[in-house]
Amino acid sequence: MLERHIQTEPQLIELCAELADSPWLALDTEFVREKTYYPQFCLLQISNGHIAASVDPLQIPELGPLLELLYTPDIVKVFHAGRQDLEIFHNLWDKLPTPLFDTQLAASLLGLGDQIGYGNLVEQLLQHTLEKGHSRTDWSRRPLDEAQLRYALDDVIYLGELYLKLKQMLQAEGREGWLQDDFDQLANPDTYSNPPQDAWKRIKGRQQLKGVQLAVLQALAGWREQEAQQANRPKRWILKDEVLTDLARRQPKELAQLEKIRGLEPGTIKRRGELLLKLIADARALPKEQWPRDKRRAARLSANQEAFTDLLYGCLRLLAEQNNITPAALAGRKEIEALVGGERDLEIMHGWRRVIAGNQLLQILEGQCWPTFDQGQLTLTACPPQE
Repeated sequence: MLERHIQTEPQLIELCAELADSPWLALDTEFVREKTYYPQFCLLQISNGHIAASVDPLQIPELGPLLELLYTPDIVKVFHAGRQDLEIFHNLWDKLPTPLFDTQLAASLLGLGDQIGYGNLVEQLLQHTLEKGHSRTDWSRRPLDEAQLRYALDDVIYLGELYLKLKQMLQAEGREGWLQDDFDQLANPDTYSNPPQDAWKRIKGRQQLKGVQLAVLQALAGWREQEAQQANRPKRWILKDEVLTDLARRQPKELAQLEKIRGLEPGTIKRRGELLLKLIADARALPKEQWPRDKRRAARLSANQEAFTDLLYGCLRLLAEQNNITPAALAGRKEIEALVGGERDLEIMHGWRRVIAGNQLLQILEGQCWPTFDQGQLTLTACPPQE
C-alpha cells in the first residue's frame, strides 16, 4: 500500500484526484480538546485500500478539494466509533459526510463485542496486533515524527479490511440493512448539537435533584454551556458539575452563602457571583409548569413491576443468545425498567433492536406470548387467543 503525508495544497489536490473513484474511504481523525470546548482538528487519515494518507489541516489552510471528496454521495465513508470524528465535520463545516458505515456498530450486531475497540477488532478479525504507544500524543504539536504518523495511518490501513469483512458477514447473516437506523442517527446533525437549554440533561448528579432544583440547574447549566461555547473553553473551567448541582440544591440568595459552596473559587464569586445569584433567583421564580422534568429519571417501580423487569431481562438474554449478540448491545436494565414503566420511545423499540428483541418483549408485556420451560430450556411461546 502506498503511504503519504500530505502537507501542501498541491499534494492534497493530487491525492483527492487519485481517490475520487473509490467506492469507499476509511477515515479517522486526531484531535485535542483538553483546553477547548470544541475539538481542535489536528490530522485526518484516509485510505481506499491502495493508498493511505495523513492530511495535516494545520499546514493546509484550504481543504476544499478534500471536502469535495468527502461529501461525494457515491462514496461510502467508513469509521470506527465515528461519533467524535463526525462531530469535527459538523462543527467545522456544518455538514456530515454520507453515506457512512461504522465498524463498531457492525461488530456489535454480529456479536463480536459491545463497543469493541478498533485494536481489539483488528486482532480478532485480522489477526494483527496494533502498536499502542502513541495513544496519548499531543497531535497539535509540530512536527509529527515518523512513529506518530505510522501509528495514525494504522487507524485506517486496517479499517478498510474490517469494513469489507464485516459487510460480508452482515450479508451472510441477512443483516446488512439492519444498521441503517443507527447510521442515520450518526448522520443526523441533531446528534452533535448542544443547545444550552438542554445542557442540564448531561450534568452528572442531576438524578438527585427534583422540582425547582431542576429549574435552577437548567438555568445554571445553560449559562455555563453558552459561556463555554462562546469562549471555546472546557465547561469544567467555568464551573464543575458538582458545583452546579450543589448550587441547584442549596439555592443561595446572598454572596456570603456562595462562599460555603465547595469548589466555588473566590475569584469566580467576585467576577460572577451576582450573576449566579440572579440566575438562581430567576429560576426559582418560574411557575411550576415551566420546571423541567427529567424523563430519564426512572419512576419507582412496584414489586410486581420489578419482578416483571427481571422476567423481561431474562428473555432479553435468551434473545441475545439466539442471535449471537451481547445483551448489552440490545438494552440495559434501566431501559427494560422504562419499558415496563410504559415508555416506548426507547432504543430497543427502534431498528434492528426491535426486530431482534423489542417486538417480542412488547408481546410479553401485552400478553401475546409468554416464556415457558421445555426440557430445561427457556422458550417464548405464543399465547392462545382468548375466547
